Parts: sequence; C-alpha cells; structure tokens
Amino acid sequence: MALSMHKDNTNIMDSTKYVRYTPEQVEALERVYAECPKPSSIRRQQLIRECPILSNIEPKQIKVWFQNRRCREKQRKEASRLQTVNRKLSAMNKLLMEENDRLQKQVSHLVYENGYMKQQITTVSATTTTDNSCESVVMTGQNQQQNPTPHQHPQRDANNPAGLLAIAEETLAEFLSKATGTAVDWVQMIGMKPGPDSIGIVAISRNCSGVAARACGLVSLEPTKVAEILKDRLSWYRDCRCLDVLSIVPTGNGGTIELMYMQTYAPTTLAAARDFWTLRYTTSLEDGSVVVCERSLTTSTGGPTGPPSSNFVRAEMLPSGYLIRPCDGGGSIIHIVDHVDLDVWSVPEVLRPLYGSSKILAQKLTIAALQHIRQIALESSGEIQYGGGRQPAVLRTLSQRLCRGFNDAVNGFVDDGWSLMSNDGVDDVTIAINTSPNKYVASQYSSSMFPAFGGGVMCAKASMLLQNVPPALLVRFLREHRSEWADYGVDAYAAACHRASPYAVPCARPADFPTSQIILPLAHTIEHEEFLEVVRIEGHAFPPEDMSLARDMYLLQLCSGVDENSIGSCAQLVFAPIDESFADDAPLLASGFRVIPLAPKPDDPATSRTLDLASTLEVGSSITRPAGEADYNLRSVLTIAFQFTFENHLRDNVAAMARQYVRSVVGSVQRVAMAIAPSQLSTQVGPKSLPGSPEALTLARWICRSYRIHTGAELFRVESTSSDAILKQLWHHSDAIMCCSVKPNASPVFTFANQAGLDMLETTLVALQDIMLDKVLDEAGRKVLFSEFSKIMQQGFAYLPPGICMSSMNRPVSYEQAIAWKVLNDDDSNHCLAFMFLNWSFV
Repeated sequence: MALSMHKDNTNIMDSTKYVRYTPEQVEALERVYAECPKPSSIRRQQLIRECPILSNIEPKQIKVWFQNRRCREKQRKEASRLQTVNRKLSAMNKLLMEENDRLQKQVSHLVYENGYMKQQITTVSATTTTDNSCESVVMTGQNQQQNPTPHQHPQRDANNPAGLLAIAEETLAEFLSKATGTAVDWVQMIGMKPGPDSIGIVAISRNCSGVAARACGLVSLEPTKVAEILKDRLSWYRDCRCLDVLSIVPTGNGGTIELMYMQTYAPTTLAAARDFWTLRYTTSLEDGSVVVCERSLTTSTGGPTGPPSSNFVRAEMLPSGYLIRPCDGGGSIIHIVDHVDLDVWSVPEVLRPLYGSSKILAQKLTIAALQHIRQIALESSGEIQYGGGRQPAVLRTLSQRLCRGFNDAVNGFVDDGWSLMSNDGVDDVTIAINTSPNKYVASQYSSSMFPAFGGGVMCAKASMLLQNVPPALLVRFLREHRSEWADYGVDAYAAACHRASPYAVPCARPADFPTSQIILPLAHTIEHEEFLEVVRIEGHAFPPEDMSLARDMYLLQLCSGVDENSIGSCAQLVFAPIDESFADDAPLLASGFRVIPLAPKPDDPATSRTLDLASTLEVGSSITRPAGEADYNLRSVLTIAFQFTFENHLRDNVAAMARQYVRSVVGSVQRVAMAIAPSQLSTQVGPKSLPGSPEALTLARWICRSYRIHTGAELFRVESTSSDAILKQLWHHSDAIMCCSVKPNASPVFTFANQAGLDMLETTLVALQDIMLDKVLDEAGRKVLFSEFSKIMQQGFAYLPPGICMSSMNRPVSYEQAIAWKVLNDDDSNHCLAFMFLNWSFV
C-alpha cells in the first residue's frame, strides 16, 4: 500500500513538472499558436473544452507549453539573427582586410615614388652642366608608361569584333586596378563609417583626372541579380534621362559587349546637360564574380565623329563599373567605381564645383547605386512594410516619375517639344511652353489635362545663388511651412487644371485666411534620405467669395536630402497635384525646389560641416575661422521650377501669372534664407533667436538650475560644471525638453527644444518658433495644464499625467508623464515655462 501511495505521488509530481504530448496534441496546440501565440486563461480553458485530446492536460500545463513555445520561437529568431550578423561581420572583415592590403600597397607605392623623386632631385642638383639627360630619362620612362608600344595591346578598333574585345579587356583591367588596386589614390569619405549595417566603405579620388568615387558594400542578393539591377540605370539613377543600347556583341568567353548612348540631366538651368557614348562589357571571372565595366568610346576607338546632340555637352566616362563577388552563406560583396570627366571648364565658374567634386559624384551616383541595391534587397526579404496598400515597386516608380518630371521641366529639351517664350524685359524667370508634347510628355501627362481646342504645358523656372544657408535646413523649412512661400490661389488653379475643371486665372493670395497642411507618409528609403508622402491642404484656406475652391487639395510630394549629416548631397522638394483617388498611373505635373551645395574646394573635408545648433554642440564653440570662410563654404545654388497647364486663348495671362508667382516664391525663399542663415559657428539658440532671447548656454543653465530649485532633484547628472557641458547634455537628453514663452495676453509660443523635443514635434529650431503650445496639446492636455497652471506658478512645478499631443505634422504622440516648471533668470524673475515629456513615442 505504501508502495502504491508512493507511485501515485510520483505521478502527481510528474504531472506538475513535465507532460509528454502526443503528435496530435502538439498539432492542435500549434494551430492555436499560429493564430494567437499568447492566449488568455479563458482561451486556454476553451481550448481544452473544444479539443477532447487535450482534456487530460491541466490548464497550467497548457500555459507552460505556450510559454515554452514562445521562448523557442524567440531563441530561433535570435539564433537566425546572430547567424546573419555573423555572416555580415565575416564578409565585412574580409572586405576590410582587402582594403587594408590595398592601402598597404598604396603606401609602398608612394614610398617608392618618394624615394625615386629624392634620387632624381639629388642627381639633378649634383649636375653642374645644363645637360638634360636626366630629364630626358625621366620623361622617356613616363612616355613609355603613358604611350605603350603597339605590341603591348591588340589593335583598338571598335569597327570589328576583335577590336571591341580588345577595348573591353583593356577596360576590364583598368577598372579592376581601380576597384581593388592602387591605380587611383583613394581617400575615405568623411562620415561614412564601415559596418555590417552601414552603407559600406566609400572613398573619393585625390589628384586624378576627372572626378572619381569608389564604394564597397554587402547586400543579400546574388551577383547576377545585382548586376541586372545595376545595369538598369534608368530605374535608379535620377539624373539619367535615357539609356539606349545600340548593339549587343557576344564574346567567346560567355560575356557580352554593348555599345550604348546615354543622356544625363543638368541639375540647374545654368548649364547644359551631358551625354556619353560608351562601351559596356559584362563578363564573369574565375572565382564566380560578375563584372560590369564601362568606358567612353572616342574617335580613335571607333566612337562617334559628329558633334554632341543639341542641348548636350559630350562627357567622358573613364574605366568604371561594378565588381560583384559571391559571399559565403549567400549575398554579394559589391565594388563600385565611377570615374568621369564632365568637362568642368564648359560651365560657369561658380558652378564648377558641381562638375569637379568627387563628393557630389559619390552622392549622386555611387552611393545612390548601393542604396538602391540595399533597398531592393530588404524589400525582397519582406523586412520593409509600406502603408496605403501599394507595392514598393509602384512607390519607387512614382518617386522616379516625380524626379523625371522635375528634371524635364528644369532642362526643357527641344526634342521633348519645349520652346522659350519671350520675356518681359527681365531675365530672372524663364518661361518655356510645350504645345505639342511628344510621346514621352504625352505618357507623362494625361490627355485629359490638355484642352480639346488647344493648349499645353507651361514651365516658369529660375536659378539663384544662396549664401550661408544649409540646403537641408532650407528644404525642411519649405516642406514644413508651405504657407511661408505658397500662393494657395495658384495651388487651387493647378489642382483645378488637374481635375480638368474650367480654366480661370487664379485669385490673389488669401493671406487673411491661414491654411493648414497635413502630411501623410507613404514610404521612405532605408537610410531615410528620401520621403514619399501625400500632402492634404485643407479647403478652409479660401475666402467666402471663393467657396468654389473651398475643397481639400492633394499633392504627391517627394522630399530628399533633409538629413544635415549627409555629405555633399543636394536637398530637393518636388510635388505634383493629384486627385483624391490617387491612381498608380495618375498624371504628375511636377514642380518644386532643388538646393545643391557648392563646395569651395573640391573634396575639402572642412566643407562637410553644417552650421546649425547641433553641429555647434558637436564641434564646440571654440572653433575660429577666417572672415568670410563660413559664407564661402555654405554657398549653394537653388533651382525653382513650376509647371501649369493652359489653354491657348489664356496663354499670355497664365504666363504673366506664372512669372509673377515664381518671382514671389523667389522673394519668399530669400526672406526665409536670410532668417535661417547662421552668421557663424556660435552657441545661439538656433540660427536666429527671438528678440530678447538669451544665449543657449545661459538658457541651459537657467533650465537646469530652476529644475533643481523647484523639484529638489537634478535634471541630469552633471559631469562638468562648464556651460558647454551643460548645454551638450541638455541637447542630447533622451526626454523631450522644450521651453515656451509666458507673456500676458498672448498664446504660449515655443522658443527652444532639445534634439528629442524637435524630433517629437517633427520640426526645426527655426520653425519651432511658429508653434504654439495650445496647438500641440490635445483638449485633455489643455484642461490639465489649465487646472495645474496656478500650482505651477505658485509651487514652481507640477507633474502632468500621461496624455497625447500632436506634432507639427499632425501626428499623435503619446507620453507616459510630463513635468512643467518655471524657468527663472539670474534675477529670479520668470523667464519662460519648461516642459519635459518622458518616454514619448509616435502612436
């Protein structure tokens, strides 16, 4: 009997510790887990009732099974993630070791050249005669390197297959020497840190003919797929207008040779576009790598003998291309080299940095190629989710169409049907019209946009130089504060034309009727360097007499280059009116702004600095520069282009309206640029402070001191008592801290926010000064603040409960708690009100 009791007790203990499930029971539990990985106790009891095969298992054991199952799933995902990271680290380590070997070779080469030159200098100085034998020896050696004898290379003639293959093999050898060798003196691009999740290793040329950039990176696509994507340059290179493959010649080694003609857009209205005649060679190497290399064909190698096409300047592509190597465990290692000569002397002197800077080439072409490949790889793996029910390929196409439409408007090519109108005697704004769109324009703009009895598209455009204005800051301001420059009467006119409504000359700017815009995000690239969004402009912006226009307007908008940490990239805001249905093939009449930085000295690392508060905090306030250097370093060229449709009988009226509109936009942008332009590296609160505002260092000290006085606690642990250290810690504090004015009979307006506060409000230090507190807090938040306001003023602070507030982009933001306190100046008088929002996040 005792033995029997012991056996029963053992069974009871086993039932509480471990249960062996049958395959049928596991299958039933797995079905539930697939639907709900964390079922409630009621759901678990319901499961036991519904599945008789689980009736002998206790609910507690069911709970334990689901806990274990979730734990196994988490471990499996973590193991998979770690394996992926390990593969990336191994591949990156291999890449870095190869880069180190290349640098060692480069160092050895430079040491050898240095020793040789020293020897030559010593020999020349020791010679007392005027004999030029040493010089002749040196020149002879150089000439032998630059002009190889005929037997060193096969006949280079593009008019026969053997000659084509000779040019292709020579191009391959020169490209590989740039990609993995020391043919070009590469210098790593500042701000591009290599790592498994970074864009890759990016370098630019130093002291070579033309401009060149090089990049190495990892992607999770196979080499052949990568080559296929990169060869389709029209799909990712925004400056590519057309790419025609004129003929394809197969080679005996399984490769192909293509003879191609490519046209690229000019970035501004101040210079001509470029075109290229090139040979492209695609082949495989013995290690399984895929190579796509390319170079220009000249008259000596069977290239075109005639002059460039109209509107174009012939440019030269020196040996460039892609080396795509298979990576252990899947994926590819990509080496990209872009080396071109854009004929920098054919453009005005002020624009030469655009054509003579390797940094700009790296951003526009080399890095863009790597970013596109990484974007495709993540989309293919399902790691990127987009809203709106649209496929990533569709969104990419919409972005591409916006860019192409804007580029075509800026360039106004004759073969697209564009012609210039006579001006009004002032040549600041150019008016171009297109009354007979060719097949490209017809595909870009729906036939419903053109009147049946005659009309077309009109473009008003202008370019101007800006001094001391960071492009990213200016474009962010234009995006967030459309009312500062837009004429909503013209916007309504463009929208009405888009809807094929009756044409009319637009009304004047309804300045007395403020409008609001709501930005609805569609997609963004993985590096967040580009955003595609829909902008809804609410219809109440129009006065009562224009109620026919009082309806919401919609714009499809593309914003790029607003990250001030990006190196040498341009910033752009392009938009087009759409209707509420917003079909995938909606006609897009693109307008907008493009701001391109002009580096004073090509590839000077010092020109990559930005002069906003954030960079001031990073580099400190002790930096001094020669007078005028900051202005020179921040020169940029702004290009504006706005497009409209018109009827023939209203052409002159629309032209006058368009010209006046662009002039008003130019004036508005100039005012904005002057307002946001930082005068020097300083510690002012933003590029332009409100009148009477203290310096940032003083304000930071007041905020921290007042918090300590009122609450008895430190706002943060002060590592140093210096003003610079306090400002830096306040700026980088993880919680959103912001200040607003407390003037009598006036709505509280924000005057300062740290980086987290700017991120929460989705704004900038300049635009912050236009945001009122009551527009940020919701109704519940306003009631709480009103009820606690007297307490704040008497006690000095108050804790506010969790709530919801709105960003400047009308996105809801939740926070777990908020603290409000009075900020006292050195005389213990009330200066402003400070808020700190803890653990905030977008809803």
